[in-house]
Amino acid sequence: MAHSTYSLLKKLANAHGTSGYEEKIREIIREELEDHVDEFRTDSMGNLIAIKKGKKPSVMLAAHMDEIGLVVKNIDKNGFIRFVKFGGWYDPTLLNSRVILHGEKGKIYGVIGSKPPHMMKDDGKKSAIKAEDMFIDIGAKSREEVERKGIKVGTPITLDMDIRRLANNRVTGKSLDDRVGITMMIEAVKRYRGNATIYAVGTVQEEVGLKGARTSAFSLNPDVAIVCEVAVAGDHPGVEERNSQIKLDEGAVITVADASGRGLISHPSVVRWLENVAKKRKIKYQMEVSEGGTTDAAVIHITREGIPSGVISVPTRYMHSGVEVISMNDLEESIKLLTEALENLDGLHI
Repeated sequence: MAHSTYSLLKKLANAHGTSGYEEKIREIIREELEDHVDEFRTDSMGNLIAIKKGKKPSVMLAAHMDEIGLVVKNIDKNGFIRFVKFGGWYDPTLLNSRVILHGEKGKIYGVIGSKPPHMMKDDGKKSAIKAEDMFIDIGAKSREEVERKGIKVGTPITLDMDIRRLANNRVTGKSLDDRVGITMMIEAVKRYRGNATIYAVGTVQEEVGLKGARTSAFSLNPDVAIVCEVAVAGDHPGVEERNSQIKLDEGAVITVADASGRGLISHPSVVRWLENVAKKRKIKYQMEVSEGGTTDAAVIHITREGIPSGVISVPTRYMHSGVEVISMNDLEESIKLLTEALENLDGLHI
């Protein structure tokens, strides 16, 4: 396992930043790239744009900084906290999780609870509990006590879950979607030795509508864009191979189309370029066509007159949970593919 790459991923995944509250992730990207780019810019939306000045073509690399999270909706008189979801949660994954509330006086720890099974009737035990029936318990006894701790309506909440190593060079943690993509982007910029203009963009609010990508792409108007992301792996029980052929340890994922074409249909020249580079440099890769889910590329490619776009992803199990799993081998192949593609832009014909 490449220690430096894992250390960077660990730093990013263990940091906290739900949609609209990406400050800490911005800080890490800036720290990591300050000796590798010529300029930083933070736009009005909060996107961080790291610029490596050079010649044409200009290439936008994008990876979203936000993770799925929660936000305080109200606090009852007994100190229990209700919340709303930011991003695409599957409600049962939330129940009995430990969480961190990022209040005005610092981190406050809590747990997500609900009515215990002992108190449920048989029909209640058979149905999944919805997020609207859950609450957060920080141990407080009253609304006033919660408020004194710096928690109020609008306080962001993230999972209390650190990254851990698994067998076979695999790791698990929260927010690998898309701290994996940010790691890929940062490492590629550090390794890049070409003379093209590179815009490395940490985008905001992807999980709630691809918002930051839309505004940053409009501002930059690059010649081509590559989004650094994660892809749903289907190599585990519960997923049929016909629905997802993406597997861990089979290399980087090149997206042909996602969301059945309603999201991104990658520019054919971009797909051809990435695939040719992978073949030439003997980089392991997989091709993806998916029916559901999309990325920042869906809005980047229809910005202004259109920006030729593609996606390089790392296969990921159990996405949008606190226990996402990737292989560091796939992350390294993805970094290699992105770096080599940037250094072989003469093979891109758009």
